[in-house]
Amino acid sequence: MSEWMSEIEWQDIMRQTITLLIAYVLALPIGWNREQEERSAGLRTFPLVAVSCCGFVQAAEGRLGEDLGAMGAVVEGLITGIGFIGGGAILKLQNSVKGTATAASLWGTGAIGAAVGLGAYEVAIVIALLTKATLTFLPHFKPEEAERSLPERAPDGADTDSMEDR
Repeated sequence: MSEWMSEIEWQDIMRQTITLLIAYVLALPIGWNREQEERSAGLRTFPLVAVSCCGFVQAAEGRLGEDLGAMGAVVEGLITGIGFIGGGAILKLQNSVKGTATAASLWGTGAIGAAVGLGAYEVAIVIALLTKATLTFLPHFKPEEAERSLPERAPDGADTDSMEDR
């Protein structure tokens, strides 16, 4: 057996695997909702975001120890990275914006994964429940218009509503 294999703490692997599975399970209902709504990110993306964020925190925690500043930098990087992924889910159409709820849900799912990785399970559970509830129940209160309308723009980029005042 290789030397590095003998140094592996199998109990740690089991603990970390269980933690990653918790992040995965908490993200599944959110991904399922987005999949059912046929959004740009869904059943695969949301659990992957949660597990990845949890994994980054776990890996950093194992190497950084009690250095809160360094851990803060890791979490800051996660926030930025997930924001970038969420930005890819937003589509600006000619007169509307689509995907903002999916983008915000991706960001929240990153927070779920980070919270689980930090051992803040109660925070992760509350974020998961509130995100799922928001995606499930609040669309019923939204007007029939599927997405937000943007003001029409003239070719020079000016708002056409304000052109009437010229």
